[in-house]
Amino acid sequence: APPAQQAGPNVLPTTRVTAPRERPRPRQRPPQVVTNPPPAPPTQQQVVATQNEKFDSARRNIFPPVGAAAYEVTHQAIEALPQGNNSTLDKVLLQFPGVHQDSAASGELHVRNEHANLQYRINGIMLPDGVGAFGQILDTGIVGSATLLTGALPAQYGLRTAGVLDIQTKTDAFNNTGTVSVYGGSHQTVTPFAEYGGTVGQTQYYVSGRYLYNNLGIENPTPANEAIHDRTQQEKGFAYVSTVLDPESRLTYIGGVSNGLYQIPNNPGQTANFMTADVSTFDSAFLNERQQEINDFNVLAYQHSAEGIDYQISYFNRYSQLHFMPDPIGDLLINGIASDVYRQSYVNGIQEDTAWRIADAHTLRFGFMVSGERSLVTGINTTFPGDPVNGQAFDPVTGSPLPPVTIYDSSSKLGWLFGSYVQDEWKITNNLTLNAGLRFDQMWQYVDANQFSPRISLTWVPQEGTTVHAGYARTFTPPPQVIAAPTNIALFQGTVAAPTVTQNDPVLPERAHIFDVGVVQKVWPIPGLEVGVDGYFKLARDLLDDGQFGQAYVLNGFNYDKANNLGLEFKATYTMGNLRMYGNVAWARQLGTDIVSNQFLFDPDRLAYIATHYVYTDHSQILTASAGASYQWYDTKFTASMIYGSGLRSGFANLDHQPSYTQVNMGVSHDFHFVAPDRPTTLRFDVVNVFDKIYEIRNGTGIGVFAPQFGPRRGFFFGISQKI
Repeated sequence: APPAQQAGPNVLPTTRVTAPRERPRPRQRPPQVVTNPPPAPPTQQQVVATQNEKFDSARRNIFPPVGAAAYEVTHQAIEALPQGNNSTLDKVLLQFPGVHQDSAASGELHVRNEHANLQYRINGIMLPDGVGAFGQILDTGIVGSATLLTGALPAQYGLRTAGVLDIQTKTDAFNNTGTVSVYGGSHQTVTPFAEYGGTVGQTQYYVSGRYLYNNLGIENPTPANEAIHDRTQQEKGFAYVSTVLDPESRLTYIGGVSNGLYQIPNNPGQTANFMTADVSTFDSAFLNERQQEINDFNVLAYQHSAEGIDYQISYFNRYSQLHFMPDPIGDLLINGIASDVYRQSYVNGIQEDTAWRIADAHTLRFGFMVSGERSLVTGINTTFPGDPVNGQAFDPVTGSPLPPVTIYDSSSKLGWLFGSYVQDEWKITNNLTLNAGLRFDQMWQYVDANQFSPRISLTWVPQEGTTVHAGYARTFTPPPQVIAAPTNIALFQGTVAAPTVTQNDPVLPERAHIFDVGVVQKVWPIPGLEVGVDGYFKLARDLLDDGQFGQAYVLNGFNYDKANNLGLEFKATYTMGNLRMYGNVAWARQLGTDIVSNQFLFDPDRLAYIATHYVYTDHSQILTASAGASYQWYDTKFTASMIYGSGLRSGFANLDHQPSYTQVNMGVSHDFHFVAPDRPTTLRFDVVNVFDKIYEIRNGTGIGVFAPQFGPRRGFFFGISQKI
């Protein structure tokens, strides 16, 4: 083998090959978890709002419309009507099925052909009756939602039973904002309005006020565009305060006040039928009759909800005053009597209602109401000696008319009402609910009477979108105490104001059987369309009715011995995006026979005819309809509404009726965002009676109808409101 080579200086050393060194990998950071910042804690205002929503839900459980026909309007829907919340509450109610208008002197509106049998509630608490006449004491601006309940009402609803209007105050008005507005136009109308609501600590509050001035306070007795002597000034205020005491209870105060001054409009061309020694003629265009109305109410309610029991107990009071001031000379010469009429009522009461979920399928509801009313009815009547047949008496020696005499008639009364009920809502299945109850009512007024009233109804939901209800209710309706006040007709003997009928039986409570059945159906092939039909039949004894039987714009009550009320109501609503439409048609007929109280109000021929015939009540209207539509186009809203009536009754014993009429109203409003996106400035323009339809609501004839009244002529109105 060759010798090993030695490395020399020119020989490179052997290179050692090594594996390449790995570069150190960069240290991997753990994946970052992206987390949203924790939500901001709710504000005190949001916490209080949530607590009150819980109590509102519990209150709805106390007063559910089980088995009744219910129609609801929200304040958004009210704003979607021409005139918005500048319209009076009775005009809003005309858009409900089966509600038709009347003159202010006859009660302004009627539900299902009933007269003055509508009950008002605020947050479930009943407001006692006032002394009636023109004023709407509740302003439309306070309404969060208003639900009209009709039909076979549950046992918890007593006294006024043709309908119950339950107004829920605004729940979105407590965010420390408000609105100021002014609205006006035709008939010298000016009506500023302001509202503000907020939250302080655990307390929510809301206040509102409105002033109204115009030259059409009461319906015009002539077809002219402007009435003679018809100015009105009205002020209304409302306050709501609610405090959450703890998670299970809250305390609420509700108060309102209204004050109205009215001129009674004049009807030119009336004949002076009487004379004094100094005056023998009088131009009726210069009559100066006036009326003042004052109303206020207060409610303090405590509500508690815990362990399956919800209850509310409330104290309420209401003061109501009416004063009719005649023209002392004009009324005396034209009518033979000038009556200065004063009516006053002060009511205090307590109401308690409880809902107790005693089992999964059973909710027991029970409660009571007791109220005391001090009423005063006074008439200072100036009239002529003589008799109603031969007329005014004259001095046999001088031939001059005998001087007028003054008759003072007054009646005061402390009366009491008591009512209690118990009812069980039994969910037989998930789709079938039976509600059965018993009510007891007692009255101690000019007449003492009582009644046990069973109530029962079934509600069936055979499929989603279909609801069927059927029910029966026995009802007991006391007359308003001031309406039932007796008249001492003996005081008028020997005067031209003496009645030719001397029978004067007291006004009685009404007792009735009511049957009601209806169905509401969502039409699935047309999303947003809902239709409904409801039928009712009422058999009554001592049916209550009111009428104006003299120049004083006050009502006097009387009873029909027997009566029946039959009707059908159809409704439809359609909503698609920003478009909303609705329509209602009602057919109804109310007949009564034999006047059995306050017979002296009627002349002998009419009284004899009614004693042997069924006649239409004066407020009965065969066909009634309403319709409307609204469309929101960006910040502009277009609105329209319509009412139709086939005509109220007229003529001898209501054998005739007024001509039919249709009134169409239209409006447009636009929001400008001058201040902030959430604080719009709204301008609106409305036209009432677009086609200037001249129609007569009353013609001065019929039972309990004293003077003619026409519907409003075409009017143009403008408004501006600012959210603050």
